[in-house]
Amino acid sequence: MALLGAQLVITLVMVSIIQKLSPHFSFARWLLCSTGLTRFLYPTDQELRNISGIQKEKPKKGKHTENGKVADVFQIPRNLDITLENAKVSPLDVVHLKFYSDYIWLLDFSIYTALVYTLTEIYNSWYPIKDEINLSILWCTLVVGFAFKVLITLWVQYFKGEESIGERSTCIVTGFAYLLVAMMILIIDENTLEIGLEKAYTSFNHSASIFLEKQGLSSTGPASKIIVKFFLAVWCGFLGSLFTFPGLRVSKMHWDALRYYKNRKILTLLANMSYASPLLLVSLWFKPISRDYLTIRIFSGMTEPLMTPAAFESARLIAIIAVVLLKLALMPLYLQSYLNLANQRLEIQKKEAGRISNIELQKKIAAVFYYLCVVAIQYIAPLIMCLFFTLMYKTLGGYTWEGLYKTINSEECPIDESPVISSTILSDDSEKTVAQSAQELQLAFSSLKQIFTVDVFRGVMGFATWWSCFSLFATTSMGMVYQSYFSNI
Repeated sequence: MALLGAQLVITLVMVSIIQKLSPHFSFARWLLCSTGLTRFLYPTDQELRNISGIQKEKPKKGKHTENGKVADVFQIPRNLDITLENAKVSPLDVVHLKFYSDYIWLLDFSIYTALVYTLTEIYNSWYPIKDEINLSILWCTLVVGFAFKVLITLWVQYFKGEESIGERSTCIVTGFAYLLVAMMILIIDENTLEIGLEKAYTSFNHSASIFLEKQGLSSTGPASKIIVKFFLAVWCGFLGSLFTFPGLRVSKMHWDALRYYKNRKILTLLANMSYASPLLLVSLWFKPISRDYLTIRIFSGMTEPLMTPAAFESARLIAIIAVVLLKLALMPLYLQSYLNLANQRLEIQKKEAGRISNIELQKKIAAVFYYLCVVAIQYIAPLIMCLFFTLMYKTLGGYTWEGLYKTINSEECPIDESPVISSTILSDDSEKTVAQSAQELQLAFSSLKQIFTVDVFRGVMGFATWWSCFSLFATTSMGMVYQSYFSNI
């Protein structure tokens, strides 16, 4: 119980830090306002009149907007030579942006959770966890839930209104496409793609059957393999649909970043490495090109493979964390590429014929900055899910960062040795003591541990980690194909 007490202390301290520090400092706000981002200001009505040579007309009766203001709408040529002014992004500018609070909460809470997880891991390295609940996993679960919630909120926006028919159709089509891909992946032999679901299903089915028999229920297993894989495929299709527009957005920003920073070779190299890194992460789960090559093959001049199996597992986890940190470090670069879209839209408009109203022009320029936090969420939410799925995979799967296996496996807690609840604990609720309630909770937790073994967590969390990386790679690749095609038209 000492470890659980230490985890509670860490949790309470972190909650206190969140309450005291959040109003004064926010890492998410710092990324937007203190990394040199500049936004483009739309031209005022007077500037547009001066450039186009249009005189201001006297207000006519009946043409009034809200609060009695006169509507000042006039037409200007689309090819008007306009130069946009820029300004540094400040905290007062971003506080009114769409989805600002969601972005701040998601990224800041992820930072705090990562700190809680790090402190817990450091403490566990000295006093290994045994039968206590790892509270850092609860924090990680909350972060994944928040990321899902925010992505679903953005996803639902495409199903509202008549102007989002194309986006809505894209989400539906990609969802079914990912469903089909997931069903194909789930039938691949695990000697090729080691997602660990077969072993997880066998372990869960066996332990759950024994548990049900001990409760006096006859059962051959809680669910068939086909049903389990079908629901996993549905989840995969839904997650792929959620990642579709974030992937397309990242591809657009990467395409623009390569154009804006083509003279800065180091930044270009880092951006390309960051963009291609999900392919490397996905390939680490294919045995013929990763595990067999690094842990079995002995190269000439060597007496043993490059890595041990445990070291390979640790390297796979560390690789995902390194990729996420690299992408987070390059986030200001991509956000600036997005903000430059305002000037890009204006340059495209100059090549068009016809006229446009001053209101439409101003909205076209202002909308880029208005959706800055939406773009930031689309950039970080998939990364956050990949990161915290990895952390949960490491802890629940019994892995270490040092390239060693923990002395923990499913055989340590045999189901036949589970404690029996005494009759005193099952007595009337009014006669229960605090100690009896705690004992009931401990027994329930022990039963869950006997059903959800390490093999189960390794299969489920390993597959969730791999699929999130695969979805990130697939959506960004699709976005790059899209950009390449339309840029050549």
